[in-house]
Amino acid sequence: MEKARDFLGKVAAGDETDRVSRLTFPAHQPHLNPSFYEYFVLRGIHLDRVEPGSLSCSFKVPPRLTDRDGKLTMGAIATLVDEIGAAVIHQEGNPMDVSVDMSISSMSDANINDELEIISRCLGRRRAYSGTHVLIRNKTTGDVVAEGRHSLFSIPTSKM
Repeated sequence: MEKARDFLGKVAAGDETDRVSRLTFPAHQPHLNPSFYEYFVLRGIHLDRVEPGSLSCSFKVPPRLTDRDGKLTMGAIATLVDEIGAAVIHQEGNPMDVSVDMSISSMSDANINDELEIISRCLGRRRAYSGTHVLIRNKTTGDVVAEGRHSLFSIPTSKM
């Protein structure tokens, strides 16, 4: 924490301005490459089973996604529900669907190094509107960590 505070103090004082201004970041290409945030959260997830309308993943809780008590953060859970819920209905060649609504219930904690099972199912599709259900469960204890429902809207493809 001290190193970060010292660095930010130098930036604020102008000592490190040149160094910061030389940093380069490639432009993000939506739907082609994952964003930094998606990569940060989803790195380490393993796809175990894929069936039409259903997929199952496993995920070991890394320290980068935990709070100071060593528990998986709600933000990480929400991202998992969002990304895995969208993945179950994604059709190759089409843009990713847009999230319309998410409802997440947190049931129990997941700790650092807990092995999680994430199951996503498509509840249905009506025209451009889809609904998914995501269940996050501790593989060792069987406890449900969180359960989410995710509604998505498909962006219509151009007919031109």
